[in-house]
Amino acid sequence: MKWIKRICRFGLVALFLFTAIAKLAIINAFVKNMGELLASSGFDYQRWSWPATIVVILAEIVTALLLIMPRTVRIGASLAAVLLIGFAGYALYYVYVLHGEPLECGCFGGIIASQLGVSTALRNLALLVPALMVGFGYRRKSSQVRTAEVPV
Repeated sequence: MKWIKRICRFGLVALFLFTAIAKLAIINAFVKNMGELLASSGFDYQRWSWPATIVVILAEIVTALLLIMPRTVRIGASLAAVLLIGFAGYALYYVYVLHGEPLECGCFGGIIASQLGVSTALRNLALLVPALMVGFGYRRKSSQVRTAEVPV
């Protein structure tokens, strides 16, 4: 079970780093996609496209870094779960509440085509399984405190 948790942990690290780097590779297209999503949600896309893009990319990088460092693995797993639930929730909101037209989300940059919708939500919810396994299953090695035996 220890190896499965490690695979989940470093798999999430790879996923979040991959998505962040892929978004950086097509930053202008991703900003445009973000603007379309913001506009359909009623936000001023001209004002918020770049800040929202930066927040998403930084959140993915920070999540990966937190998952790498042993002291912050649980925080990283929690942040991963929040991001995955948030992305899934927004995908469902976009489809069912806003009745948005299919839109290339740019989740994986231009490398993997992915439209915002139910399949995106299901993928993100499926990725919750490794995030929860890491969050609840990670045990940091504790330093053993040795005490001297004192004869009574």
